[in-house]
Amino acid sequence: MKRTTLSLIAAATALAAVTGFATLTAPDGTTTAPATAGRSLPVERSSLLCPAPSTSEVAETVYTSYTPAGKTDAGTGASGTGKATAGKAELKPASGAAPADAKPKKPGAAKPPATAGRPGTPVTAKADGGAVPALTGSATGSLAPGWTVQQTTIVPAGGSRGLLGVSCTAPDTDFWFPAASTAKERQDYVHLTNPDDTAAVADIELYGPEGVLPSQLTEGIPVPAHATVPVLLSTLTGEAPKADVTVHVTTRSGRVGAVVGAADDKLGSDWLSASADPAPRAVLPGIPKDATSVRLVAYAPGDDDADLKIQLVGETGTIVPASAPSLQVKSGMTAAVDMPDLTRGEAGSLLLTPADPKKPTPVVAALRVVRGKGDKQEIAFIPATPAITARATVADNRAAGSTLSLTAPAETAEVKVTASAGSEGGTSVSKTFTIKAGTTTAVAPPVPAGLKGSYALTVERVSGGPVHASRALALPQDGVPMFTVQTLSDDRGTVEVPTAKQDLSVLDD
Repeated sequence: MKRTTLSLIAAATALAAVTGFATLTAPDGTTTAPATAGRSLPVERSSLLCPAPSTSEVAETVYTSYTPAGKTDAGTGASGTGKATAGKAELKPASGAAPADAKPKKPGAAKPPATAGRPGTPVTAKADGGAVPALTGSATGSLAPGWTVQQTTIVPAGGSRGLLGVSCTAPDTDFWFPAASTAKERQDYVHLTNPDDTAAVADIELYGPEGVLPSQLTEGIPVPAHATVPVLLSTLTGEAPKADVTVHVTTRSGRVGAVVGAADDKLGSDWLSASADPAPRAVLPGIPKDATSVRLVAYAPGDDDADLKIQLVGETGTIVPASAPSLQVKSGMTAAVDMPDLTRGEAGSLLLTPADPKKPTPVVAALRVVRGKGDKQEIAFIPATPAITARATVADNRAAGSTLSLTAPAETAEVKVTASAGSEGGTSVSKTFTIKAGTTTAVAPPVPAGLKGSYALTVERVSGGPVHASRALALPQDGVPMFTVQTLSDDRGTVEVPTAKQDLSVLDD
């Protein structure tokens, strides 16, 4: 198998949003006062970062880039001015580094990734082998609102065997990763990628069952401009291996994209994406109905302990699992609990709430989920996920193997699910689902008519209460039930821009 080149992509959509503001300027150069009411406009630029997919020579990676079709495609333009704005989406290789303290080095030769420019149709590219670099990408104009890139890798054999899927992340300054590990059977790397023209400095803190693990790197980890740095978690501390660790990534300067690559000697490998921000309530959507092992890992970052009530939101209602009705998470410590026979053949989602509603304590949480038995097992992770407030998208769905999970933990909700055109052909279709309060609906999503290639799914909340969602992609191989789960977060394709008006009173003496 060739050691790969990138024939990468760049196309359609925006997942990371751009923050913005608006002002008007008077003739003399003074800015006007903003009014209290504003309007929502499409973002004009989005950034996404994809980690280096694998070090395995037999790895096969597919990138899928997509931007949902929207009002901007009807001539409103990304600027909302009524004039269509041309769009561009592009992914570029980042420089690479091996250990955290090494200087970044250029990866093997790679062709410049392609660009594409039509919302509503995904674009794919393939890259094989272990020399594929991390990518930094941006989308502008009509391709920026809702842009998403899915990175899907199959490693059929070896220590990192598995199906690894990740929605490429937006750059930020703060990330939480419960369910990581420094155990001997695990090789967990946190991948830090810097999209900017200036260097960033990141701190990585580890928290085990007894609290913070002393770090051997106290001055931060430099991440050069347009570079990526993978850091093996077990090398950060001299403490004994810990089965359950919470990773906290922050930046002293600059911003990075961060994701944890986890490989288990027996259970395969997958990406662990960041948990939702600390909150007293957490929803972890999309536990497969045939899960053979589910482990909940949680961390309380504040000064107070968290007493959590655990509930399974299933297809027919919400129950308290007998094997794990609650979990106490002490301040500054990581807590974990196994939940055997949790699903009993019924897909569901986990809901965490304060045991005492009068004592809400913020937590972060994630699930480690295993399918299969014996030497035919596969691992995936489900982090706590915020509700979809407007629209969310996940790319790289196949004609078979995708399962969409929709959870309405509080109130009945209605959502519209749109399957895009296929990357090589097919016609977009939509379907509306009603999710009853306190239930999870796990369905095979709609498939484009005449599908050729892969397609994207866009979920829009139409009415009702909060909805949390995830997509599971199953690609069995040689008897191993390979799968990966990507949670869906709001794509932040719009930004609130305050309405401004001219205030000449600033000219008064």
